[in-house]
Amino acid sequence: MRTNYNRDRDTGILSWAEEDRPREKLLLKGRAALSDAELIAILIGSGTRNKSAVDVGKDILKGANNNLNELAKCTVKDLQRFEGIGEAKAIAIVSALELGRRRKEAAPLKRDKITSSQDAYQIMQPYLLDQPVEQFWIILMNRANAVIKVHNISQGGVSGTVADPKTIFKEALDKLACSLILVHNHPSGNLKPSEADIRLTKKLKEAGQTLDLPVLDHVIFADQGYISFADEGLL
Repeated sequence: MRTNYNRDRDTGILSWAEEDRPREKLLLKGRAALSDAELIAILIGSGTRNKSAVDVGKDILKGANNNLNELAKCTVKDLQRFEGIGEAKAIAIVSALELGRRRKEAAPLKRDKITSSQDAYQIMQPYLLDQPVEQFWIILMNRANAVIKVHNISQGGVSGTVADPKTIFKEALDKLACSLILVHNHPSGNLKPSEADIRLTKKLKEAGQTLDLPVLDHVIFADQGYISFADEGLL
């Protein structure tokens, strides 16, 4: 009788449709689409000769009464009792569950909220105070005007820097921002916007309108103060 050497391989994860493999499923559908067993399967990476990683994950959950709180109480030695789980895989599971426990204890990240140009200026002080060369930054915000990220777009010389619209809006879209504020510094201390500053602001504002990503302000930063395009009616 001929032995089917491919039988075990065919019943493994690699033979599944791509959208059903845990790693691929996470990439295609997001982490929330995965079951607890599938998440464990990603942690352990592989199953046994007769069981897929997901099946091993199901066995582990069954041993913990399908309760993640119970599973979190398991030690490395407890987990090693399951078929296909060695020390390294058991450590991976224990570590992941410990991270989840610590996350519950951690305080939610408090985001700065921008309600005025003064707020934007204060947020940028740690980044731009005493800088000898001109830099261009963006402040990305969510729908509530809370800061998602402060991001450096470019750094130039004493009298100028480049602000590429493609780079600016790619960063904003990648971070799912709802609005942004443009900021660049004048190391000379001169707060008067140049014609190039005005043209760039207009260009970026129009691009933001097209993308439904409004540019709320452009702040020119100096060590002793600032000027806001929105406050001055230049936006």
